[in-house]
Amino acid sequence: MNECLAVAQSLAREAGDMAMAGRRRGVSSVDTKSTLTDMVTEYDRASERLIVDGLRTQRPNDSIVGEEGAAHQGNSDLTWFIDPIDGTTNFYFDLPMWAVSIGVTDTNGPLAGVVYVPALRELFSGSRGAGAHLNGQPISVRKNDRLSDALVCTGFSYSADARVRQSRRIPGMVDKVRDIRRFGAAAIDLCFVAAGRLDAYFEENLHMWDLVAGQVIAAEAGAIVTDFAGNSVRPEEVMASTPAIHGDLVALLAIVQAD
Repeated sequence: MNECLAVAQSLAREAGDMAMAGRRRGVSSVDTKSTLTDMVTEYDRASERLIVDGLRTQRPNDSIVGEEGAAHQGNSDLTWFIDPIDGTTNFYFDLPMWAVSIGVTDTNGPLAGVVYVPALRELFSGSRGAGAHLNGQPISVRKNDRLSDALVCTGFSYSADARVRQSRRIPGMVDKVRDIRRFGAAAIDLCFVAAGRLDAYFEENLHMWDLVAGQVIAAEAGAIVTDFAGNSVRPEEVMASTPAIHGDLVALLAIVQAD
């Protein structure tokens, strides 16, 4: 586990700093994937290549799954999930809220994860049973037991129709919590819950590469990570919150659930 964490930290920093330097020079190649708002740049692809090459060299027996198509079937019990730039829209528009996310699972689920936010020079890390850290210092969730005092973050689908449905929740929530935020990078949102900068985060229709690293970091910082109903988390429904408000947030989401 320690070896995996060290490998992930090194590769996340290298890939993130490479992408940051490229962003300063300017983005020249932008394509779209599932919808016109689902973008991919040359730096998403370059970051994934760098990380995959590093993993194939240092962890040749492990499996790999990457957002931009990387796929390798190994013969160990470990699988790496890579989001080479989580928050590509933010990256494209030169907003700071984008990250490199690298997580690894074993047969029991998420084992270790790293989320590196180059523009903030912040590296979040966590591993099963060993806590969560920000730039090497321990972090934990905010101690808050009132939903009315909770700063809650969410995200929206790339699909316009799905965004409309998801946005219908907000009017039923905004007067029940302190406020609502939307930063546009799931891995960062999960880490901000871990660091006590948010009380809760929820989103639908993620992928494993969005979830694995942030999930283990949030859980190791003391967050409860489930689906919207309070059951085992799955990429289709992700909710992470400080423990004392988790039940109240589950109940609120049930009331305002989108059609």
